[in-house]
Amino acid sequence: MIQYRELNIGEINRELFRNFIRRQKVTLCRRKEHNSWVLKQDPFIDDWSEEDYQILIQCLKHTALTGGFLYAAFCNEYLKGFVSVESEPFGAADEYLDLSSIHVSEDMRGKGIGKSLFYSAKEWARKKGASKLYISAHSAIETQSFYQSMGCVEAEEYNQKHVEAEPFDCQLECIL
Repeated sequence: MIQYRELNIGEINRELFRNFIRRQKVTLCRRKEHNSWVLKQDPFIDDWSEEDYQILIQCLKHTALTGGFLYAAFCNEYLKGFVSVESEPFGAADEYLDLSSIHVSEDMRGKGIGKSLFYSAKEWARKKGASKLYISAHSAIETQSFYQSMGCVEAEEYNQKHVEAEPFDCQLECIL
């Protein structure tokens, strides 16, 4: 049985991720080239290194310390999914809040966990006064299909920080 709850800063450490499987086999990506969306063959395995976990832990702690949203799914007391939303609005009209991460463990994908986490993030952002969630999303076609099923579309206003950090990501938004 999946249990959902907010994470607190004291839980955010490497041990939290001990049974979390980030691995994603990517074959086809959706990318924007010359102002058009194209599908590209780009096979690789996406996984986190130990350094990536340490960066993630610091980012999640920062989210907690700055009043952001950290929500997680557990199965048998093991972390199997999580989402984070930053608390600082941005955009020309300060209408966006940044969905900074959403991940589901490979062994638990396809069970509705991502959908539940995403809906919780939307609700939290709406209550904080945002009118849109901003997502800098991995270009893997499976990832893009998930966001499309959640009602996400190309962002009207791009966040340059995200574009520069991950040039192959798809910049999306979801109206709350």
